[in-house]
Amino acid sequence: MGVDYYKVLPVDRNAKEDDMKKAYRKLAMKWHPDKNPNNKKDAESKFKQISEAYDVLSDPQKRAVYDK
Repeated sequence: MGVDYYKVLPVDRNAKEDDMKKAYRKLAMKWHPDKNPNNKKDAESKFKQISEAYDVLSDPQKRAVYDK
């Protein structure tokens, strides 16, 4: 399957939209490249992964396809 988006955002498989949004915002603030000037490359990679996970899980149609 590849990357488990539920583990990337540390949320339960039946998490509500609000829970996912909170988890995403917390991680996005932590791993934003501008907040990690000494480790920009790793932060950028992690930030992209977090954003991708949120993009898929926050969209009901994409999430339904991902969960299958």
